[in-house]
Amino acid sequence: MAEEKTQTGGSWEDLSQPDDSPEPHVEDRDELNGEPGEDESTAAEENTKDQQDKSSPDLLQMLKAAESRWTPQDQDGDGPEAPRAGTDELVTEALKTDMQIQLTDQKQEFNKRQTKTGRRSLSRSISQSSTDSYSSVCSDSSEDETSPRGKDQKTSKGLTDFCIKNIKQAEFGRKEIEIAEQEMPALMILKKRAGGEKPLAGAKVVGCTHITAQTAVLIESLVALGAQCRWSACNIFSTQNAVAAALAEAGTAVFAWRGESEDDFWWCIDKCVGARSWQPNMILDDGGDLTHWIYKKYPSIFKRIRGIVEESVTGVYRLYQLSKASRLCVPAMNVNDSVTKQKFDNLYCCKESILDGLKRTTDVMFGGKQVVVCGYGEVGKGCCAALKALGAVVYVTEVDPICALQKNVTHTENLLICLLLFNLCISAGNKNVVGREHLDKMKNGCIVCNMGHSNTEIDLVKIQTPNTAPIHKHKHGGSTIIIFDFLSQGRLLNLSCSTVPSFVLSITATTQALALIELFNAPEGRYKQDVYLLPKKMDEYVASLHLATFDAHLTELTDDQAKYLGISKHGPFKPNYYRCRQTSPHTQNAHKHTDVSNRKYFF
Repeated sequence: MAEEKTQTGGSWEDLSQPDDSPEPHVEDRDELNGEPGEDESTAAEENTKDQQDKSSPDLLQMLKAAESRWTPQDQDGDGPEAPRAGTDELVTEALKTDMQIQLTDQKQEFNKRQTKTGRRSLSRSISQSSTDSYSSVCSDSSEDETSPRGKDQKTSKGLTDFCIKNIKQAEFGRKEIEIAEQEMPALMILKKRAGGEKPLAGAKVVGCTHITAQTAVLIESLVALGAQCRWSACNIFSTQNAVAAALAEAGTAVFAWRGESEDDFWWCIDKCVGARSWQPNMILDDGGDLTHWIYKKYPSIFKRIRGIVEESVTGVYRLYQLSKASRLCVPAMNVNDSVTKQKFDNLYCCKESILDGLKRTTDVMFGGKQVVVCGYGEVGKGCCAALKALGAVVYVTEVDPICALQKNVTHTENLLICLLLFNLCISAGNKNVVGREHLDKMKNGCIVCNMGHSNTEIDLVKIQTPNTAPIHKHKHGGSTIIIFDFLSQGRLLNLSCSTVPSFVLSITATTQALALIELFNAPEGRYKQDVYLLPKKMDEYVASLHLATFDAHLTELTDDQAKYLGISKHGPFKPNYYRCRQTSPHTQNAHKHTDVSNRKYFF
């Protein structure tokens, strides 16, 4: 600081005092401004000498100098001389043209600086649509206002059996799919090994899942294995519009776009199921909405379904309810409770994506924040680990004593949900986990979000009144509770507000593909009208397909070791009743008909 005072000849205190220096003479201003034809270096030297004679920086002179550089013509006559009478008109026109060009350049430069200072707000607006491609964010606003149901769109091949946001985004969506393929090695291997035999030839798969780049890889893998597919979205906010366009361009019947209404959601499902001259025989569901729709509206089609594959805990519960009531007339595969799905997708996918979703939409700093996680299953474990790693103080609520014991062993604080007074609350896995009575007690500005499947985990129904719109703010007693998921209206956080790691979803997608192959090719009588768990051999096969990514190799048991353990040298290495968590009592059929070692498209 001492050096700065010596160079400037003053101090910081000098700048805060009124400027008592005399007004510069007109001659001084002429020297500073200079004539257009004068030597600029001479003017600069005189300016420097004049500055050094001052005891403090003359801010007025600096402003005048800046004004002279930006103003093309001095209004007081100190600038360039006006053209004399009788000067050629071309010279006058040239001066006018030069002045117009300079003014245009200044305006462009001003706008350029303005855009640069607004970079953060631009980034924020893009991040709020993070699951869309950049082309989706920058699409024409007039197009965005038009519902896709009112558009007539065609692919480059003239296909019209689809309904998406904008078919012009297909090229960008194709790039996103190609990037995802690089992180999904198992599906690529499965296509290579089983593609020649087409194990899904004749399968008509109707799907209702999140339509992302990772799902697109799964859909195109099923098509390569011989299946015909029609697809809709299981979440109204998770669709990547560019990816949906790429699928439609490739010939897949897709009915989905980001920001659907509830009516659009069911309309899209119906368009997939009720197509003319096409009836599904396989269901791939995420949440049970598609299964429920076919069961209620198309009972004749439901009876001809050969198998259902369900990936989420919400959909599995609904299948078990149908089975318990003896209304499930087709076999179903519970992928959610497979070891690979629980150990990897539910844990690591949530662990990596929850921070991404929160950062993109709130810019919150997690260090020192008081966070409540409702539930300590695999999803809860992943959320807790991620938040604790960034310095958050994490509290957990649980109803299961086994999960509660796990939570205490990991030094996570215990908490009754009725005592919430914290910065962030995360719910998952059940209905009305966070109710109105909890919201009324929350800290002002608390962020509430959902890592479950549907929007029932947070009881938004009791919050909504004719005077409380939008939903993301709940006022009570002078306080404001900010419900974080205002973009997804309390729905799944990570896929509504960010993206998820492709490699983890590769494990789940491969499990889904193998489950479809197993149910479609199973001889009559192998599977009853019930809910089954994925055979253990398939679980281990899915894991083995991903080992090469890490250059990992398995140790082989000796004959004596295999005999001692009572298992085959090549697996399965765990009994079929082995699970990483407690499962429903309806899984007692999981151990039946699980010998899949003779499936040549697996091994």
